[in-house]
Amino acid sequence: MDALKLISDSSLKENAPVVNVGDTVKVHVKIKEGEKYRIQVFEGTVIAKKHGGINETFTVRRVAHGCGIERVFPVHSPVVDKVELVRSGKVRRSKLYYLRDRVGKAAKVKEQIR
Repeated sequence: MDALKLISDSSLKENAPVVNVGDTVKVHVKIKEGEKYRIQVFEGTVIAKKHGGINETFTVRRVAHGCGIERVFPVHSPVVDKVELVRSGKVRRSKLYYLRDRVGKAAKVKEQIR
């Protein structure tokens, strides 16, 4: 069991996208329609990262037509084609669940200047 964990950790860290809480990202997701696959882009703010290692997931939130949408993506999933970093956010929390209660500009995260 330990050998399996070592192999999975070493091989998966190379391909894993670097995603931090507060970042605005574009997640390219493979969607199967019949026999064909297409790529759909889901853009939003990363509000949480959970678990670790091979089970690591991140939650992305966006507001579309006044309705908040959240999706949880596994980091090492073959369904996630790639993750693009749009802007990095400046936050002081590990979970940004308070953004769920905010509307408009109050729900924005400040950009981190690097």
